[in-house]
Amino acid sequence: MIVAIVACEIGFWVLLVGGLAARYLLKARTLSTVLLVSVPLVDVALLAFSVIDLRRGGEAGTAHALAAVYLGVSVAFGHQMVRWADQRFAHRFAGGPPPVKPPKGGREHAAYERRMWLRHLTAYAIAALILGVFVALIGDLGRTGALWNTMRIWAVVLVIDGIVAFSYTFARRPISSAKDR
Repeated sequence: MIVAIVACEIGFWVLLVGGLAARYLLKARTLSTVLLVSVPLVDVALLAFSVIDLRRGGEAGTAHALAAVYLGVSVAFGHQMVRWADQRFAHRFAGGPPPVKPPKGGREHAAYERRMWLRHLTAYAIAALILGVFVALIGDLGRTGALWNTMRIWAVVLVIDGIVAFSYTFARRPISSAKDR
């Protein structure tokens, strides 16, 4: 199962970089579109590998939980990751504008951090839903403990990330230096 996760991660980046290279280096728009539209198929493949493994009696373990985490993160952050790579590729190879950077401070930064945390929460919820499907496929709660242990650890990370993200909302403005006055 770990091999499937690694293969899907490699597949994601190969399709993404291949699609961007076709777009900006080869000027092959149709090929680029086909490759970039294929990126989400990597997620479908990982879901299929996981379901097939569980249906064949595979032991529900950390690898299956990591597959659900991968899928949740991919759905919640995938479009943003593609846009991030596209901006950098366009800038580097096609004379595009410099990539947009996240705000560094103030209300804009606080809002950005809250939006990122909401994406994180979305990824968590999607992974939990997928794990629920995995549990239903297995049909034996006693065999699914490893799945939920991963979610418990991620829940702690999610809470810490939320505290940090929302702390920017309440942070005081930095004291201006003598140079700024």
